[in-house]
Amino acid sequence: MAPEMVARAAAKAAGKGKSSKAYVTFLAGDGDYVKGAVGLAKGLRKVGSAYPMVVAVLPDVPESHRRLLASQGCIIREIEPVYPPESQTQFAMAYYVINYSKLRIWEFLEYQKMLYLDADIQVNENIDHLFDLPDGHFYAVMDCFCEKTWSHTPQYKIGYCQQCPDRVAWPTDELGPPPSLYFNAGMFVHEPSIATCESLLATLKSSPVTPFAEQDFLNMFFKDIYKPIPLIYNLVLAMLWRHPENVELEKVKVVHYCAAGSKPWRYTGKEANMDRQDIKMLVKKWWDIYNDESLDYDGPAATEDGVPAGAASAAEEPILAAVSGAADVKYVTAPSAA
Repeated sequence: MAPEMVARAAAKAAGKGKSSKAYVTFLAGDGDYVKGAVGLAKGLRKVGSAYPMVVAVLPDVPESHRRLLASQGCIIREIEPVYPPESQTQFAMAYYVINYSKLRIWEFLEYQKMLYLDADIQVNENIDHLFDLPDGHFYAVMDCFCEKTWSHTPQYKIGYCQQCPDRVAWPTDELGPPPSLYFNAGMFVHEPSIATCESLLATLKSSPVTPFAEQDFLNMFFKDIYKPIPLIYNLVLAMLWRHPENVELEKVKVVHYCAAGSKPWRYTGKEANMDRQDIKMLVKKWWDIYNDESLDYDGPAATEDGVPAGAASAAEEPILAAVSGAADVKYVTAPSAA
C-alpha cells in the first residue's frame, strides 16, 4: 500500500471526523463499463440519495472517462492495482482477475461507511437507510448457485442452492456440514479501515486463487461477520428464472445486470433468457434513466473531497424480515430511512 495514499486518506479522515458516507463503484480500462457507472450515478440521483458516489479507478481508465464521470458528479479516486498470487486457477470469467483491486476501497478512510455497487447495477429506489445498519458487520445479499458458472462446485453438482435449501437437501452424511452462507459481492456495505485493508492484502498473499476471484475471497474473509440482507437489495437477474418464487419484482430496489447478455448498453436480446418480458422491461428502465437529461449533474465540479449532498430521502419501509423460500436464514432488519 503506497504510504502517500494512506497518509492522504488519513488526513482527510481526521479533517472530517470520519463521519461521512458514500456509495462506491469500481472501474478499470477503457471499455464501455463507464456507461454503467454513469447510469448508476444518474440512478442514485433519481432516487434522491443524500450521499455522493465515488468511483475507484485503475490507472488505465482514460482521462476522457474520468472527465465524463466527474461531469456526472462522481468523485474520482485512482487506486493501485491488486494482483492475486500466481496460480493456474481458471476464473469463471477471465476479467475477474482485475476485481481484486476492489480491495483498495477499504483504504478510503475519509468515509465512515460505504456501500459498494458494481457498475452493472441500477438503483430503482432509495437505499440510503442501509448506511444506518449497525457497525461491525459485512452486509450483502446471498448468491444463487444454479448458473453454469458454478459448475465447478459441489453445490451445483448435486443441485443444492441456498436460495431454496429445502428443494435439494445438503447431503451431510456424504459431504459434511453445509457450506457457509455465500454472498454476491456486487453489492455490500462495509467500513473502510487501514487495519482491515492490510489484513485483506496480507491474507490474499497466502490464499488460494479461486474461480470467483475476489468474491470467493471476501466470502472467506468476512464469513464470521457476514449478515445477509434480502434480495431486493441486489436482484441477480438469474433469480427471475432460477427462483421466481423468491422474487417480488415490484419491491426490488437494486437490479444487478450480471446475467450473460443483460448489460443494457450491450443488450441484443439474443442470449438465453434475454427475450423475457421482465428482462426487456428492466433493460428499458435502465435506458430511461441513462437517457434522461434532467438527471444529469448540474452542481459544482466534483472533487476528491466530496460533492454537495442531494435531497434527503423519503421515508422507507423497513427491510423485509425474510425472503420467501429461505425462511431458515435470519436477515438483518435495517432502520427505516429518516
